[in-house]
Amino acid sequence: MSLKPGLRGNQDDDNDVRLLNSANVWATTKEQLIEFYQCPDSFGITTRTSCLDGFAHNPDVHQYELFDTESMRPWQAQEGTDVSSSAYDSTSSINTLGYSPFPFAEYLRIVKEMGEASIAKLGGESEKPVNFSVTGSVKEVCQCYELLIGAKLKGPVWMEINLSCPNIPGKPPPAYSKSELLLYLHSLKEVIALHGGSEVALGIKVPPYTYMGQFQDMIGALVEVSQNGQRCPIDFITAVNTLGSCLVMPEAGASVVASENGTGIGGLAGAALHPLALGNVRIIRDLLDHNPDLKDVKVIGVGGVMDGAGYIRMRRAGAYAVALGTVLGIDGAHAISRIAAEARQVQNPP
Repeated sequence: MSLKPGLRGNQDDDNDVRLLNSANVWATTKEQLIEFYQCPDSFGITTRTSCLDGFAHNPDVHQYELFDTESMRPWQAQEGTDVSSSAYDSTSSINTLGYSPFPFAEYLRIVKEMGEASIAKLGGESEKPVNFSVTGSVKEVCQCYELLIGAKLKGPVWMEINLSCPNIPGKPPPAYSKSELLLYLHSLKEVIALHGGSEVALGIKVPPYTYMGQFQDMIGALVEVSQNGQRCPIDFITAVNTLGSCLVMPEAGASVVASENGTGIGGLAGAALHPLALGNVRIIRDLLDHNPDLKDVKVIGVGGVMDGAGYIRMRRAGAYAVALGTVLGIDGAHAISRIAAEARQVQNPP
């Protein structure tokens, strides 16, 4: 399997710090994406997950909150707090969000403008991957892929298919079902073949799995579409999305966020998710390595990385690159530079 642009490099090269943002609420606007893109320590950027025609965001029911993992109290920055303080290590987040209110085409426009500005400024093409996170029906996702190919963007381009959001009523994450996942994979293979292949790297974003059967179903779907010498259409797996069915309820007894069904139950991320995310990355990497046709599939580790030590843990668990979420709600792009510096200090001690 030949590696797509932006996914080349040695899995075991620990000295190459690869940090990007995950698809989250802090990667919604052009201004936010530019901040991450221009950060000298970012490996690449990811757009917030978008739909072909946008998502009907309602701020009354689609919400998020940062909170202290132990007390469940909403997190508040203390004046003068050092960004490297251990207090950040105990911060988690809960959300009842859906997807970006902006349609996929808007992110195509934003990224095209960003790329043109970068080329004009730097005098050449950017080597930072831009990861378009998308979701929708099989047909809609394939349409997004065709639009992305037609846009002919400069530099490395990825498309992450988010099949794992736990917050959409009546629509369980397709990545929990082998049969549902196969519908996407077979259709994507057909679209890729129609275009004679593509330099766009394709990935899937999976939910946190909690027992081996779930991992085996996902890997089994990838194996099934890679039989008889055929190339797997998936170049990377983003693991993991938020953990659904979670409730953050401080002493007052009410959820810290509202939700569409009125329960305040949503997806958990941040420090509380980190051990589960690490386990998912390790298991997925091991299963990929035991399948000859899938060894080149990369894993993008996501979940509770708040400092350099968390980054190192993710890489040692098997992540090719590490994406940040909750910590960006605290530090913004500064978190990328801080974590990169801490990671390099561990990798290259004085």
